[in-house]
Amino acid sequence: MSNFEPLMRRAITIAEQSLESSDVPVGALVLNPAGEIVGEGMNLRERDNDPTAHAEIVAMRAAALKGNSWRLDGHTLVVTLEPCAMCAGAISQARIKTLVFGAWDAKAGAVGSVWEIPRDPRSLYQVEVFAGILADECGELLRGFFKGKR
Repeated sequence: MSNFEPLMRRAITIAEQSLESSDVPVGALVLNPAGEIVGEGMNLRERDNDPTAHAEIVAMRAAALKGNSWRLDGHTLVVTLEPCAMCAGAISQARIKTLVFGAWDAKAGAVGSVWEIPRDPRSLYQVEVFAGILADECGELLRGFFKGKR
């Protein structure tokens, strides 16, 4: 899959939906090896009072349930924001093959900004990473959200 922009646009649409619950607008989706969307997620921490309900975790949970397996070998995760340490660890543990993200997270990013979890040579499972896909659009969504909070 060489052009991730349409998938990132779908993730942005999902992120916009999380604004209804006052959550940080992050959207994610998981594709199986055939390229079919098998899981979608948005941040649900505020709505569910769940500190682990990040968009990536929600999308991977949905994909795992649909596939009846926690192993997401060969799957691709597309997310609007660089994953944090928790999500990057979960991506590795789930054996996601490819990670695609939009905006960088200079404060908590764990795929190159602050830490480097999925591509760390000590990791048990290596993840292929494509970063900065529609980064400006993904970042603008976040900037707009936080500007309204301050």
